[in-house]
Amino acid sequence: MLQKLFNDLIKLDVKPLLSKHGFTKKSLNFNKITESLIYMFNFQKSSGNSTDNVMFYVNCGIYATELAKIQSKDILTAPQEAECHFRARIGEIAQSIPDRFSITPDTNMDDLRKTLLSGLEEVISFYETVTSARSIVDYYTSGPYLHLGEESFHLLLQSNDVLAAKHYLKALQEKYGTETRWTIFENKYNAVFKKHGVKFD
Repeated sequence: MLQKLFNDLIKLDVKPLLSKHGFTKKSLNFNKITESLIYMFNFQKSSGNSTDNVMFYVNCGIYATELAKIQSKDILTAPQEAECHFRARIGEIAQSIPDRFSITPDTNMDDLRKTLLSGLEEVISFYETVTSARSIVDYYTSGPYLHLGEESFHLLLQSNDVLAAKHYLKALQEKYGTETRWTIFENKYNAVFKKHGVKFD
């Protein structure tokens, strides 16, 4: 019964909304393919589901051909969420939306539907601001986050944006420099700077 409510939610509410924005459905994945980026929503059912509780997560991802080339990886036409370069749960982007949804016998499906669809709309608006590999890099460098660090430095340095690369390096040093693992990252970043003929300091 609850599984049917979940299936109907995907079929009757999620799919029409995402189709309207150019996403195509395959299983519980929705992809929108552009020339250089693939935008994704993945509906992940919880492994702890039971007959009286169906829980699911909404994972968001963006795959960039340019970053895959930097990683020397095969270019994918249908990447899994885990293979995306940008990854986040819906609640990280649409902050008023929960990361996990739960359908129980007491769930008000109208409320759940309204919350979920509003979150998806918010993520789609965010996706519209991410138009290139550089947009993804800008997101992680502004954190600053370690995720995609090497790829970010490669992309910035090969486009001769040394100033942005050094700014990102300085921000990472300030945030993570006292951690034991920092030396490992510093050595990797040093190698990237060296490859592009830029002084590492």
